[in-house]
Amino acid sequence: MRDYTGEERRWNEHSADVALDDGVRGWSHAELREQVRTLTAALQARGTRVLATLMNNSPAWVVADLAAAQAGVVHVPLPVFFTPQQIGHALASAGVDTVLTTPELAARWAPAPQQPIEVAGCTLAWLALPATPVAMPADTAKITYTSGTTGAPKGVCLSAQAMHRVATGLVQAMEPLQVRRHLCALPFAVLLENVAGVMAPLASGATCIVLPLEQIGLLGSSRFDAQRFQAAVVRHQPHSVILLPQMLRAWVDHLASTGQLAPDSLKLVAVGGAAVGERLLLAARSLGIPACEGYGLSEGSSVQTLNLPGDERIGTAGRALPHARLRVAADGEIEVAGSLFAGYLGDTAAAPEWWPSGDLGHIDADGYLHIQGRKKHVLITSFGRNVSAEWIEVALHDQDAIAQAVVFGDGQPALSAVLWPARADATDAQLQAGVDAANATLPDYARIGHWVRAREAFSAESGLATVNGRPRRGAILEMHVSALLATDAMASD
Repeated sequence: MRDYTGEERRWNEHSADVALDDGVRGWSHAELREQVRTLTAALQARGTRVLATLMNNSPAWVVADLAAAQAGVVHVPLPVFFTPQQIGHALASAGVDTVLTTPELAARWAPAPQQPIEVAGCTLAWLALPATPVAMPADTAKITYTSGTTGAPKGVCLSAQAMHRVATGLVQAMEPLQVRRHLCALPFAVLLENVAGVMAPLASGATCIVLPLEQIGLLGSSRFDAQRFQAAVVRHQPHSVILLPQMLRAWVDHLASTGQLAPDSLKLVAVGGAAVGERLLLAARSLGIPACEGYGLSEGSSVQTLNLPGDERIGTAGRALPHARLRVAADGEIEVAGSLFAGYLGDTAAAPEWWPSGDLGHIDADGYLHIQGRKKHVLITSFGRNVSAEWIEVALHDQDAIAQAVVFGDGQPALSAVLWPARADATDAQLQAGVDAANATLPDYARIGHWVRAREAFSAESGLATVNGRPRRGAILEMHVSALLATDAMASD
């Protein structure tokens, strides 16, 4: 049976150390290994080929992930905030024959009888599903679903070897920091937390602090309670944590408004998923948050570059980690190699040696990666100027009054924006002041000519964002097109 860390030496060194801490009790590496052995045997006895997990962050989730790997079963982690339609799509498209979930979640949608099973102190439910095998690369170990911009997420097939390379690269790069306690703040179904927040800490012998997401302050797909998060960080004193930019901003705002600081136990707060912005990073640093920006993609099996304390350049996504290779194509598109995915679900075609990321950027003379935005989000104004929408959006996000912004203007003489305020009582004058401040940092062709206030926050619940918080630009434009046209007409008068 394979060692779940992938490193027998580390297993021998850390077997008595705490691997998982759920806030109630600790699980040593030896205890975790025994739980994995038990569930591995159960998966093999059932003849499971493709296992889906649908559960909150917990030691049981970690056990299921490791047991699937040891049993040679394809693991399909599903976020608890997926809609029943998205769950059904994932189960069918991946050919899932077994689901492991909680009885409460199963009751919401389960079409099959449940069988109880105890895993790491948690009562779970087995569900057996009729399934037809689907096409996938032969070395698929895990299928992660990208959030996409529609209701039908896309399945990215990952090999155990590629994920192990990423985890090993992170362990090597972070060794000088001596991180011994990592607080898991993102859902485990998110590949970034799965690989960088579980696989890498376990491989280094560190402790993963594994709490239900509501104790972290993450509610649903896009609501974040920074006060609750601060309480968790103060209580558990982690050395590292991974956050999305919107979570970092909420935490910074909370600390600034209450006069608190982040605990000095923190050595690294890695931030990824979208552009962060220099102003937010500096504000975080002033409050004791050692925030460092990174970059990755599902097709690269997660993180590729990362700034680290003592080896960083604010305003960049950091340098390539040991497992990653990067280059920039002639048109400015970033390409990655070294830990690529096996292919897409339903397609047996293998990934090429170099994968075009869809992101534009450049690598400076010191090896730091500068991200300019998505290639498909480049706007061409009627004056023929190419503008990255995300470049301007970062400038808008840096303003205190503006929480969310999406920029439009393809084929138009001036750019426009849909804005969601940081506070419900923010006035139009305050939003305008934020736009003016952002415009002052931009060249004339990249400035916002007019804007409208969003009708709803950009969230999965409103249908204006994906499940991981990325704006659904088409939906936002459709909802606000009349208002944008009206302001455009007023501006031209």
